[in-house]
Amino acid sequence: MNKFWIIASDVYKKNVRSLSFIIMLLAPFLLMGIVYLVGSLATNFSSETTIALVSKEDAVTDALTASKLQDVTFKTYPSEQAAKQALKAEKIDGFMTVENTDETLNATLYATSSIGTTTELEIQQTLSQLQSMLRANQLQLSSKEVTALAQPALFEKNKVSFNDQGKMVTGEDNSAIQLVLVIGITVVLFIFITSYSSIIAQEIASEKGTRIMEVILSSTKAKTHFYGKLTGVVLVALTQIIVYAVAFIVGYSQLKKLEFVQSLLDTITLDKLLGPALWFTLLFFVFGILVYAVLAALCGSLVSKPEDTAKAVQPIIYIGMIGYIIGFTFGTNDPQNIVIKVTSFIPLVSSYVMPIRLATDTVSLTQASLSFGLLVLFGIGLTLVSANLYKSNVLVYSEKGMFQSLKQSLTILANEKKK
Repeated sequence: MNKFWIIASDVYKKNVRSLSFIIMLLAPFLLMGIVYLVGSLATNFSSETTIALVSKEDAVTDALTASKLQDVTFKTYPSEQAAKQALKAEKIDGFMTVENTDETLNATLYATSSIGTTTELEIQQTLSQLQSMLRANQLQLSSKEVTALAQPALFEKNKVSFNDQGKMVTGEDNSAIQLVLVIGITVVLFIFITSYSSIIAQEIASEKGTRIMEVILSSTKAKTHFYGKLTGVVLVALTQIIVYAVAFIVGYSQLKKLEFVQSLLDTITLDKLLGPALWFTLLFFVFGILVYAVLAALCGSLVSKPEDTAKAVQPIIYIGMIGYIIGFTFGTNDPQNIVIKVTSFIPLVSSYVMPIRLATDTVSLTQASLSFGLLVLFGIGLTLVSANLYKSNVLVYSEKGMFQSLKQSLTILANEKKK
């Protein structure tokens, strides 16, 4: 046990003190700082877009110049030639010709560079509203009738369940908030798996590449070395999670004082956040990291050189990517699809898919428990198999790839059991 903690402590200290871990730890904070800074600069230093209007329809030009659009100003020009000269002299950002044919507005925008999709969409919406007004005037509709025509249909979704007596009970639908929360956690899961799979594979492959593994295994058991390495890397991951959790708590205590955050919190209750979907998602998150870490350790023990670590973790990243894509593609757009139903029970992939199904209320807690149980059993089995194979894996040096190394390792293990 003492050797186990010595190995785990050495792996933990080495990785926590490394520059790559510090950069990985600080990256989200730096990214949020950059986004905040860019957003602030964009707000404070954004320039106004000037669009020249060329039209024979005085009512149209008057309505557009009087409209109050964000960062867009319309100016009337007497002719298209005058607008071209102004654009050439860079006095305006573009000019727009507008014609009215049978109460249908035909507008064409000319610009030397993009004015931004948001600005273009805003102009299009303004023209659509203006056209609706023109057609309403043609049909001699009152303002009340125009408002009635523009009134959208009412659509409301209720979450229902059936009690013991078979009576339908209407409850609050929290799926939208739960889905956003679960998607955020699964994104973090994919980042963690991608990062720590490489770390643990490199940790094992580096010692194997220096050919000192024989010396190490002469003084400690192979399983002790394997579990020590695995525990050290998992502790590094837990350290990062704890740092982010503390940062979130501290940040929340400050952000909740902002007005827009307070208005958002008024619409969110703890029941919406602290539901079964969240707790199951956290369980799948933790055990997903553990299972992928074991798989990465197994793959790392099969390579002969540290340079081959990237090749060793590629299958792991592909598996995680498959689960990530299935969860986002089918989970958000078609949660009743047979693909997501089946994959939510497949270990490794279920870490991504089942939380999405829980957030969309398309699976029962019993089914989620079954999926989690399968993940745990798979993780235990994979850990035991990897630990048994570890001694023979790290003593096999093959240039023919991981599968050939695994084949040789299984042969060595079989021969040892016959003795």
